[in-house]
Amino acid sequence: MTTPAINEIHAANESRFNAAHFSEALTAFTVGWKDPENLAALLDFVAPSVPVGRRFEFQKANNAEAFFSETDDIRAIGSAFKRVEYTGEIVQAKTLNKGLTIRIDHDEITTDDWEERTVQILLQRLWRNELRRAITALDTAATNAAKVWDNASNPDGDLRAMLIAAADESGVRPNRLILGEGAWDLRASAYESQDNAGANAGASYTLDQLAKKLFLEDARVFSSRYQSTASAKSAIVGNAVYAFFGQQALSKDEPSNLKRFVTPTDGGDFRVYREDHAKFTDITVEHYSSVIATSDLGVRKLSVSAS
Repeated sequence: MTTPAINEIHAANESRFNAAHFSEALTAFTVGWKDPENLAALLDFVAPSVPVGRRFEFQKANNAEAFFSETDDIRAIGSAFKRVEYTGEIVQAKTLNKGLTIRIDHDEITTDDWEERTVQILLQRLWRNELRRAITALDTAATNAAKVWDNASNPDGDLRAMLIAAADESGVRPNRLILGEGAWDLRASAYESQDNAGANAGASYTLDQLAKKLFLEDARVFSSRYQSTASAKSAIVGNAVYAFFGQQALSKDEPSNLKRFVTPTDGGDFRVYREDHAKFTDITVEHYSSVIATSDLGVRKLSVSAS
């Protein structure tokens, strides 16, 4: 008799667990749930999602090849056109299984919708985890510079210079800008402290006006926080500005700097399990994803401070 391999045993055990505890109703609830903090939309802005299998590969483009040019592309009679080749690093990766569980004691159940409320808590926490991973990946890929924004500075001039430097490096001007809540406030304070018409106009800019001025597709202020210690919260994006290129990904090889590769589960991003015991119930929410910087060229960061 052949002994099953360890991975076969694990797969069989997982399959039995899924069949016994998978909750179709609670999984369907995750599809229509709207996060009050809009963390999913912020995450998709930083790292557009791409559906893939558990194991996948993508090709990192050779940036220089995108800008090659020649003057010998004219075909002579009876001959073929000049043949060119494009190369790129093939990266093999996989989505990671992530999830959280809450144990609910039956003596503490006080409402009829306790299951949905528990799922909401876990979803919001998982989205926050993913957003922090995306900002960390963006920060790791970025070329950083420090700037002081005070009554003698021109914050928007610094942003223009950052965008130009990024375009010179990658050949593509960043089309998205993230400002931490602290950086947005420092920008406004710098202009408010200057008594001239241009500064007064700059201080009153909306995000849409700033994006239009800088030739950006979109600009967002991130104010989301997380519990960093037992007694303190920290901003996911603080006194910093990030410039990068991103677009709602249609394929895993398009040129966004950052992507979130997702393996769909049962019609959505998440799957929910409900495991009943005599005196308590475990609610688990899981998903499969990986946030990957597919290109670090042209990613810029300004760390800003007041004088």
